[in-house]
Amino acid sequence: MNHPSDRPLILASTSLYRRQLLERLRLPFTVVAPNVAEARLPHETPAQMACRLALAKARAVAEGTPGSVVIGADQVADLNGTALGKPGGHGPAVAQLQAMRGQTVVFQTAASVVCLATGFEQTELAQVKVRFKPLKYLSDAQIEAYLRAETPYDCAGSAKSEGLGIALLESIDSDDPTALVGLPLICTCRLLLAAGLQILP
Repeated sequence: MNHPSDRPLILASTSLYRRQLLERLRLPFTVVAPNVAEARLPHETPAQMACRLALAKARAVAEGTPGSVVIGADQVADLNGTALGKPGGHGPAVAQLQAMRGQTVVFQTAASVVCLATGFEQTELAQVKVRFKPLKYLSDAQIEAYLRAETPYDCAGSAKSEGLGIALLESIDSDDPTALVGLPLICTCRLLLAAGLQILP
C-alpha cells in the first residue's frame, strides 16, 4: 500500500475559483465533477447544508477512486437562517443583493477530505460574516451596474469579493480569507495533513 502522502489528490469540484485556490498549495491534483444534487433538505440549516454537501461531493468522487485523497467543498450564504445559493441568472441575483443590502450575511463554507482506502473522512466549517452596504450607498441602479459588469451568477450570494463585488461590502470578518471565495484553505490544509498528505516538504 502506498504511503498516504503518495496518494493522488482530487478536487471534487468544477469551480474555477476552488481550483485556483487549491493551486496556491502547489500540490499536483486533478479535478473530477461530483454528481450530487444540491437541494436543501427540510429543516436543514445553511451550515448543515454546506457540511452535508461538501462531504457528499467528496464521497461521490472517492467511490470511483478509493485510493485517492478527495477534497469536497460547498458554500451557502446564510441570511438570517435563509439559505442563498448560486443565483443562476440575473433576476435571482438582483433579488439576492436587494435582500442582503444593509444586512450581515454569514457565508458558510465547508471543506471535506475523504480517502476510502484509509477510512479517513473529516469535515470542517469556516464562517465568514459579511456586512453589505445599506440602500443609501447601494442603490438598485448600482446593483444593476455591478451585475452587468461582473455577472456573478455562479457565486452564492451573487457577489465576488475578490473582484468588483468588494465595492458592495462594508466589512468582512473571518479567520480564513479564502473561505469567502469558496475553499477555506486553512481548514483544507489541516484536513490534508490529518489525512496524511504533506503540503510542505
